[in-house]
Amino acid sequence: MLFVREGETPDSPAVRARAGKYIGGLCIALNTLLAAAKIAVGAVSGMISVLADGLNNLTDCGSNVVSVIGFRMSEKPADKEHPFGHQRAESVAAMVIAFIVLVVAAELAVQSVEKIITPAESAFSAVLAAVLAASVAVKLGMFFLNLYFARAVRSEALKATAADSISDAVATAAVLAATLVSHYTGVESDGWMGIAVALFIARTGFSILKETVSRLLGRAPDAETVKAIEARVLSFAGVCGLHDLTVHSYGPNKLYATVHVEVDAHMPIMEAHDLADRIEKNFAEETGIQLTVHIDPLVFDDPVINRRREEVCAIVAELDGRMRVHDFRAVGGKAHTNLVFDVAVPFDCKLSDAEIARRIRERVSRLGENLDAVANIERQNTD
Repeated sequence: MLFVREGETPDSPAVRARAGKYIGGLCIALNTLLAAAKIAVGAVSGMISVLADGLNNLTDCGSNVVSVIGFRMSEKPADKEHPFGHQRAESVAAMVIAFIVLVVAAELAVQSVEKIITPAESAFSAVLAAVLAASVAVKLGMFFLNLYFARAVRSEALKATAADSISDAVATAAVLAATLVSHYTGVESDGWMGIAVALFIARTGFSILKETVSRLLGRAPDAETVKAIEARVLSFAGVCGLHDLTVHSYGPNKLYATVHVEVDAHMPIMEAHDLADRIEKNFAEETGIQLTVHIDPLVFDDPVINRRREEVCAIVAELDGRMRVHDFRAVGGKAHTNLVFDVAVPFDCKLSDAEIARRIRERVSRLGENLDAVANIERQNTD
């Protein structure tokens, strides 16, 4: 792929930064030309929608500059103040782009309302139509270019630029349609079309903003990533199960994760430690994920504990089939025994944590007079 040099992968920081800077520079040049052409013909023709569309392209230049700066920052290595690197700078750049898009939408809406209140005759020309048609073609080309490289290098900023480009193409096409309608029918629709374009642009801005804020807040990892991590961990000999997998993203290829790995309680401590080291090293070398492994020793050869575990799992499943029991152990003696365990509960479960714990404790007490349940409720994704 273009921008990939020997020894690099498409989603490596250097490749992503290189692609972002070159594509950003090309978009700056194209948007500058489009803005100059539209502002000129818009001023001559008196069409507010054309002039506003030109100003929109001018602000796109600012968005592209922000994107380029974001890429330059994202390739910086980790330092004392930012030990996890700077790849989230791309998300910040995408958020700034979203705000710019929303400001443009608001300005266009205001100007369109003014045109409706105080209509003015617009002058049609072949040059105006040609400029708008050429703009649609250029913006479509920018959309496909940014979308291709956004997917190739997994760039949030390029994805935002692609969304902005396709919204611009639709907006300009709408302006061209309004221009032709006004010229051939005499119906002045410039202001109304301007409002429609403003709403479409605003929708794009909110979409970009929602996606970016979700990433910055710490969105849950996608199901494919979770399944891949689980499958790799379970492939190691000696691993009986896993739970409490947490994944943190600091960029498209900057993942940190923690996981609790279940092993037989009879496994020697040095062997368990070596297992954790091998898993962590394998993930770092093969996937680039910085994984931290916590070893949980579980008893599997005690028939009494195994029976109690099965009984508790059945009780929990009756409350919600998506709930999962882990870290199960029995603490106590002949007179009294506490069954201690964690329960993974989906976020959308309607029962409160206190109600879940109460119901489990009530059901466990029926299993035997000397039994009590100490359930630690954890809200998490259980799919």
